[in-house]
Amino acid sequence: VAQKLEGFFHKYCIFVKVFEHVFLLEVAYCILIANRGEIACRVMRTAKKMGVKSVAVYSEADRNSMHVAMADEAYCIGPAPSQQSYLAMEKIMQVAKVSAAQAIHPGYGFLSENTEFAELCKQEGIIFIGPPSSAIRDMGIKSTSKAIMSAAGVPVVEGYHGEDQSDECLKEHAKRIGYPVMIKAVRGGGGKGMRIAHSEKEFLDQLESARREAKKSFNDDAVLIEKFVDNPRHVEVQVFGDQHGNAVYLFERDCSVQRRHQKIIEEAPGVSRNVLGVHSEKMNTRLQVEHPVTEMITGTDLVEWQLRVAAGEKIPLMQEDIVLQGHAFEARIYAEDPNNNFMPGAGPLLHLTTPPPDSFTRIETGVRQGDEVSVHYDPMIAKLVVWAEDRQAALRKLRYSLHQYNIVGLSTNIDFLLSLSGHPQFEAGNVHTNFIPQHHDELFPTKKATPHEVMCQAALGLILKEKMLTDAFRDQSDDKFSPFASSTGRRINICYTRKLSLLDGENIVDVAVSYNQEGSYKMQIQDETFLISGEIFNEGDSVYLRSSVNGTVCKSKLVILDNTIYLFFPEGSAQIGLPVPKYLSAVSSVGMQSGAVAPMTGTVEKVFVKAGDKVKIGDPLMVMIAMKMEHTIRAPKAGVIKKVNFQEGAQANRHAPLVEFVDEEAESK
Repeated sequence: VAQKLEGFFHKYCIFVKVFEHVFLLEVAYCILIANRGEIACRVMRTAKKMGVKSVAVYSEADRNSMHVAMADEAYCIGPAPSQQSYLAMEKIMQVAKVSAAQAIHPGYGFLSENTEFAELCKQEGIIFIGPPSSAIRDMGIKSTSKAIMSAAGVPVVEGYHGEDQSDECLKEHAKRIGYPVMIKAVRGGGGKGMRIAHSEKEFLDQLESARREAKKSFNDDAVLIEKFVDNPRHVEVQVFGDQHGNAVYLFERDCSVQRRHQKIIEEAPGVSRNVLGVHSEKMNTRLQVEHPVTEMITGTDLVEWQLRVAAGEKIPLMQEDIVLQGHAFEARIYAEDPNNNFMPGAGPLLHLTTPPPDSFTRIETGVRQGDEVSVHYDPMIAKLVVWAEDRQAALRKLRYSLHQYNIVGLSTNIDFLLSLSGHPQFEAGNVHTNFIPQHHDELFPTKKATPHEVMCQAALGLILKEKMLTDAFRDQSDDKFSPFASSTGRRINICYTRKLSLLDGENIVDVAVSYNQEGSYKMQIQDETFLISGEIFNEGDSVYLRSSVNGTVCKSKLVILDNTIYLFFPEGSAQIGLPVPKYLSAVSSVGMQSGAVAPMTGTVEKVFVKAGDKVKIGDPLMVMIAMKMEHTIRAPKAGVIKKVNFQEGAQANRHAPLVEFVDEEAESK
């Protein structure tokens, strides 16, 4: 396949004679990065290394973001919605002129595969760091690329990618191909505008949903239909070319493990290099999210290659010079809740520590501790990239590094990534795009009760933290270790007692704590008794708890925030809550059950019901757009709609009641 693709690239000159404008890297110059977040920071790091000035653009929501702080210059280009900022071509072009940028790097997403933007750059005499608009049009539009690939002899999945976009035509071709079928937006990627229709009955609903999301993401609702392939591998070949007629490929990547048609773990080289019997899907005419794994196994910097090729230079290495070494993994760390169908999240990163970066560990990120993951953009927090001599060693390093990636403030997929990377079938390399649904029960095991030893460590951390933060303990007692002098605890001879209530999920765990004068503690949970001692200390910017539980010594990172105790161990983590009175709860269970609520902040895209409508459980009520994705809000119960609180186009905050139901008693009357 790689040989076929290489011949195809030479034959059609996709990356040949990319630019008409040539400038030299030896002359100091400036590039504008028309993107945000981790990709903007990634491009800036290479630009700084090469002595190239970088200019950032940002929306009002990103005013204090990391990519703005990293840039040599930064310009605000509009409000938070990307249509008014990062997708506003004229605004970005105006900044390029004001900053005297000679070139624009589009990153990925946004305008990176926008033919019109590439043409605009050409008209304005500014270099677009990427292929010419003709290549973007031919390769970026799936229907066109499939036709070209077929003509070149590259196998493609059976389907329809014609110009007739009528419902009748598409439905007829779906019937001809045979269900299940995949409906795909012809533009863009990242899983946007993709839906599976398992039967003719649901085809039109899925088609409408795909079109709606495609229009929002790419401003084009054209789709193609193809046969849905069960359990395929997703394999990519990295290619690169220059304007001197040179083209190379830098081996392959396996990106098979996905959720919502989006990749979450990638690796290079491919798991089964001898069975690359793949069908061509499309070509991305841009830098890809997972390019770091290719860089790790080839010792290259593809962004530097982009800048050098844009400057008119030849590719730094020819095919015979590119050597594959070792194995690399990339894990995408998202603000999302895997236990709630990977629902994207937003919010502040109250605590953030990462594994230390080195030659074999890369952290590609655009956020710092204290930053906020915005509801307006993709919920990716970072990409963790590791390298080792072989796949098994790289996998061990990935899991070790994931344990060191600690985040407090919002839900993340880190624990899920640990579960996924530790699955026996993943370890064996038996991966495919249906891996997560197929192994759902093993990847989402029923949560077990937190071991009592860990509950004791949480209690110890809380007690020692209290002792550190108040002088009352020492002022009212000659015993500097006593945590009870200012509490309501009672003194029995030389032993003080105290009762702590902790939350393990929704279960209250009572811990009876006795203090011994030599500085140790006796803790009792139900009928178990533990002898505890320990200390809190700082290491770098983090606070650690060193504890001894019945003689077993353990070190864990300790974070106490918002009535929650977080313990991060080398082999896992625990989250222990402190009970909060019901009247202080942000959202009461009664309010949650009276109707449908917004799972997160977003925009109401479509409303399907009105007051007086009868609905069954699971019926669609409305569609919300949030975190660049479409979410269908369904009826939590059967009943009659009392009130719809939001109209189409309105913004709804998280937990806002979207639809209210008639009370069952009122309905019966």
